[in-house]
Amino acid sequence: MKKALVIGINHYAILKVLHGCVSDAYKVNQVLERHMNGELNFDVKLTTAVDANSAITRRQLKEDIKNLFKDDSQIALFYFAGHGYIEDSAGYLLTSECEEGDDGLPLQEILDIANASSAKNKIIVLDSCNSGIAGTQKSLGDKAILTEGMTILTASTKDQYAEEVNGSGVFTSLFVDALNGGAANLLGDITPGSIYAHIDQSLSLWEQRPVFKTNVKAFTSLRKVAPPIQISELRQLTDFFETANSEFALDPSFEPQPPAPNHGIEPNPDNTKKFAVLQKLNRLNLVKPVDEEHMYFAAMNSKPCRLTVLGEHYWNLVTNKRI
Repeated sequence: MKKALVIGINHYAILKVLHGCVSDAYKVNQVLERHMNGELNFDVKLTTAVDANSAITRRQLKEDIKNLFKDDSQIALFYFAGHGYIEDSAGYLLTSECEEGDDGLPLQEILDIANASSAKNKIIVLDSCNSGIAGTQKSLGDKAILTEGMTILTASTKDQYAEEVNGSGVFTSLFVDALNGGAANLLGDITPGSIYAHIDQSLSLWEQRPVFKTNVKAFTSLRKVAPPIQISELRQLTDFFETANSEFALDPSFEPQPPAPNHGIEPNPDNTKKFAVLQKLNRLNLVKPVDEEHMYFAAMNSKPCRLTVLGEHYWNLVTNKRI
């Protein structure tokens, strides 16, 4: 069972009204609900504040967070888009009725609830200003206290604002892009670590910096998308290459449409099928031709191909039955 609580607050009775948080919450809700193939993924509770009638109070937010983390679900994910506040090294998430900032819900209180949860994976994603302080106690300096299975991903450091561009949070736009496939591995899995890497790589050192804190033995998959290659084809790495350092011999019979003259070697249907897979592996930077720029020329000039460093990694995964 995967559960997600998605909160977006535009309406603030006294503080500055926001404009993109509700839209961002809807985008996160949509991408979490189902895998790319349409299968159900997270059971999402979406709550948004657009006006006084839909205002979200501190009491309501705390109760929803407690309900999210109260059981032993496989994944419990909390996403928040709204105002954040920091004071004397303590951080807060601000709800619709807040007036000052320190009257919001303390981040430490949220962490205490999540840390005590029996959920296998607890994930907190915050698109709010100064959210990078989450998980850090003043008495411990910059050290974070996270129980096993806890992951925190925030839009900015404790000293930065969370920016909006074109009515959407910069962080959430990248977060959704990552979940839509930008952070997928060759198996189509998207993990918290790959999401952070995608966001981190997309933002320069002059922009807001995302913060990632985790205490896990292994990353869990948050969403599945269509992989760029079939697993059955990926497993053929060990068919083509006996060892990680082996070379696979090619010749013109692998090319389905060789030019004339073709060295007297006609296309071989079995070889052309193999070559189609090898070319896919080449496009994914798993296989490279030896002493040639393209696989086509390697075949026509009877040069071999071999695994790249990434290819060796996946070869080992197949060999060790990890795929």
